[in-house]
Amino acid sequence: MKPDEFAIRYGPVALVTGASSGIGRAFAECLAARGMDLVVVARRTQRLEELATQLRRKYTVNVTVCPADLARPDAAQTILDATAPLDVGLLVSNAGFGFKGAFDGGDPQAMADVLMVNCHTPMLLARGFVPRLRQRGRGGILFTSSVEGLIGCPYSATYAASKAFVNSLGEALWAELAADGISVLTLCPGATDTEAPRLQGIDPATLRHLMSPEVVAALALDQIDNGPIYIPSEHYRASFGQLLAMPRRDALLAMARSMKR
Repeated sequence: MKPDEFAIRYGPVALVTGASSGIGRAFAECLAARGMDLVVVARRTQRLEELATQLRRKYTVNVTVCPADLARPDAAQTILDATAPLDVGLLVSNAGFGFKGAFDGGDPQAMADVLMVNCHTPMLLARGFVPRLRQRGRGGILFTSSVEGLIGCPYSATYAASKAFVNSLGEALWAELAADGISVLTLCPGATDTEAPRLQGIDPATLRHLMSPEVVAALALDQIDNGPIYIPSEHYRASFGQLLAMPRRDALLAMARSMKR
């Protein structure tokens, strides 16, 4: 799909959550390059303002800054209210976070926040935007999930469970909305060079098959019509294909041994 065709189908405005860094920032840049106006959402207002200034200058697009903490129960409604006057044709529900470690060592508040940011707010954002997209007769929803949502990952239990929710939500909506001119794609990246590994205490230099967020975002937008699930990394497509072909017990125990090391 050519950039102008993409903007006609999914424009004029795209909303991106988690836009202050990583894959979300890359999505914002890619969409601006395709001629779309933007609503950028994250907690860090200064980063959003800097991004908005950069995109306005570089691509001559309109960028609306919408600061919001997606761990708050009212975050989705805040975003929906802020975007009510805008013709949003594409929801990129990208914000998310997680942590690694033994399940019983996890902080209960951090666990609750993972479910709010990764599950609760994306679900309610989709619930709010689907009627708008149906009314306009075209558009799309793109969820950023993870390959960890494909199987329960030991030592990443809360995050993997939250992303399994996103995968199921995306698949269900893909089928529900297929006849309405609304594309739904759930993106399942593997290791990506963002802040996330560092925040989890992982040195990105130790990760193999690391992809750039710019490549991940561009590939996802190119595949938005080819849902329901998309894994951008050939390596992770192959490795998780092999893993999921194994007896589940064997796969889980093998993952536990690997993660523990």
